[in-house]
Parts: sequence; structure tokens; C-alpha cells
Amino acid sequence: MVLPNFKENLAKYAKLLVSTGINVQPGHTVQLTIGVEQAELARLIVKEAYAHGAKEVLVNWLDDVIARERLVNVDVELLEQVHPQRITEMNYLLERKASRLVVLSEDPGAYDGVDPEKLSRNARALSQALNPMRQASQANKISWTLGAASGLEWAKKVFPNAASDEEAVDLLWDQIFKTCRIYEEDPIKAWEEHEARLVAKAKVLNDEQFVKLHYTAPGTDLVLGMPKNHLWEAAGSVNAQGEHFIANMPTEEVFTAPDYRVADGYVTSTKPLSYNGNIIEGIKVTFKDGEIVDVTAEKGDEVMKKLVFDNAGARGLGEVALVPDKSPISQSGVTFFNTLFDENASNHLAIGQAYAFSIEGGTEMSQEELKEAGLNRSDVHVDFMIGSNKMNIDGIREDGTRVPIFRDGEWAI
Repeated sequence: MVLPNFKENLAKYAKLLVSTGINVQPGHTVQLTIGVEQAELARLIVKEAYAHGAKEVLVNWLDDVIARERLVNVDVELLEQVHPQRITEMNYLLERKASRLVVLSEDPGAYDGVDPEKLSRNARALSQALNPMRQASQANKISWTLGAASGLEWAKKVFPNAASDEEAVDLLWDQIFKTCRIYEEDPIKAWEEHEARLVAKAKVLNDEQFVKLHYTAPGTDLVLGMPKNHLWEAAGSVNAQGEHFIANMPTEEVFTAPDYRVADGYVTSTKPLSYNGNIIEGIKVTFKDGEIVDVTAEKGDEVMKKLVFDNAGARGLGEVALVPDKSPISQSGVTFFNTLFDENASNHLAIGQAYAFSIEGGTEMSQEELKEAGLNRSDVHVDFMIGSNKMNIDGIREDGTRVPIFRDGEWAI
């Protein structure tokens, strides 16, 4: 199988990521993070960014195999030391308010079998050292976009019955192009129309200002509190310089932050989670008074427990996101083993950090002020999927009345 018009569509995809995703403007500094096997796409993105007036484009190359060798062979004490070069690079980018485009293509199981203690301590060290960049991104101080590219090991995981490696890669590219609307006559216009539909749903929810959400489904009965003056977001955002960007491509979600201090009940995942090179399945999380008091997983249990209990703030929630079961990604019937896609096929929650822009005035608040307002502070932000065609969600008003938001996995509001 060879995708028709592949090179033409890859060029359209590069243009979409640059112009509609991070929205490169004249004078911008851009950092592109991408896998070494995606050199063709990287060259197109760099060319497109300069055509849009970028002052400088820096490429950060990734390699799963090399990264795994380091994790396996380097002592854990050294894995906890972040090289000064990483800090220097981060500060350089922050000083220039650099736009960040990350193209995901990694093997979801790249680190299967690696000592979970090493994985946890290395990830925690990186997260803490690079915290200023994470804070800048999550407060929309800079533009940032996550996209994807079809990598061989990832494609084989998603399409294990493909006739050949080449066919698996093509099948995954086909899904990426479809979900990012590349096959539309005018992908950029199609994204503008899509964003408008999502924004309309966010407006309804913002007007309601529910004080609680109640989720029910097989394996789930969970009540979450909502902070005062919370803001539901959809697709597009605006950075501190007043420039529009889209953080996730694809995206089908309308999302905000819950009040991390109010969560009671239990929830069960409905899709696999790819986290830190491991596949985690069958997650069940129990909450009491806002905190995770128990978490289990049928696969990847130790990795999941370390995520929750070894990272500051990871026992609280940082995001609630609504995605109808009939979203295009869900209807594809494909499990992507990649959160960028799977979270846009399903309602989901995020463990850890809340986005500062999820509350009025949040981007100007200190970390302590955000916490006092009910937005969780953490070193991590990890989404896990909980939606299905059996999920119901009620919004609870201050007077106790209930309004259906979702019924049988679809919008009801």
C-alpha cells in the first residue's frame, strides 16, 4: 500500500502545523521537537516556518532506541542529574518566547521492561528541572502545539495485522491526515469551522458555571467539584502576545480544570494509556476528599502507582475534558496507544497539574494563588481515558438542580 498524493498531503500537513497550529509570525523563534525517522516532515516544517517569517528554527531530535539504551545502562543517580545544557537551552527559548512544536511518533512500548524506579526518578528529575518551560506553556505565555507523525514501531502497534511494515506506516499516516482534516479541500478553513463548533459548546458550559460534575458509567461513579469562575476551553488559545494557536492537532475536546480539593468516588479507564514508554491498561482510581486513595491497573500497575504516589501533586486532578463518543477519532475504531489521539476519542481526566488559563485571571496568578483557587499544582500532567457510549454526566448547579451534559456518551446540553 502506498498512500496516494502522500508528498502533497505531507506538505499540506506541515503548513497546517506551522500556520494554524503554532501560528508562526515574523520574528518568532521556533523549536521543533521530532523523531529522527521523520526527517522529511522536519525539513518541510522548517522550510514552512522560515517562509512565515521565523527568525530562527531550532530542531531537537529524538531517538527511542538511544533513549532506551541510556535508561537501561546508566546508573539511576546519574539519571537524576539533568545536564546543564538542557537548562541553558530552556532559558534561551524562554527569553525569546519561543514557539514550541512537538511532533510525536515514538514507540508506545519503547521502555517496556525498563526498571520502573529508573523511569520514575528520571522523569521526575526532568520534570522538576524543566518546570519553568512547563509553567510557561500551561499558562499560555508561549505558543505550543502537539502534532504527530507515523513511526514504524508505533504503526505496528496500532495496526498489527497490516500486510507489511510499509502498509502499517501508511495506515497510520492515513488516520493522522483524516483526523487533522488534511483531506479537506481547504484544511485551514475546515479547522476554523471545527473550532467554532467546539467554542459554542464551551460557551454554554461557561454560562452555566456548574459547581459540581457527576460522572456515571459501568465502573464509574464520581463527583468532582468545580472552582469558581472556571473557564471551559476548546481547540484554540491565545498566548501572552495576543497570538492565536491550537495546542493539540487533532482535537475534539472541551476542557477545564476541576477543583482538586473536591473529588469523591471511583472511575475506571476505557482505553490504554501510553505513559513514559509503557502501556497501562485497566486503570481504576478511587478518590476521597479530593485525593487519590487507591489506584490499580491490570497492566502496568507498578508504573501507574509510581506516577500517582511518587510525584508531587499527582494524587489530585488537573483537568476534566468532554469528548462525545461519536467523535471522528472514536468512530474510526482505532486505538492509537497515544494520548494525543486517544484522549480525543473519549472523555478523560488528567492526573496532576491544572492549566492556569482554566480560571479567570489564572495566567496572572502566582502558584500559591492558583492552588488557593482550587487549581492543582504538580510536576506531572497525565491524561487517562474514561469515556464510553454508556457514560452519563450531570452538571450540578449551586441550588442543587441537575442539568444533563452527556447522555449515553453524547452531548445533551
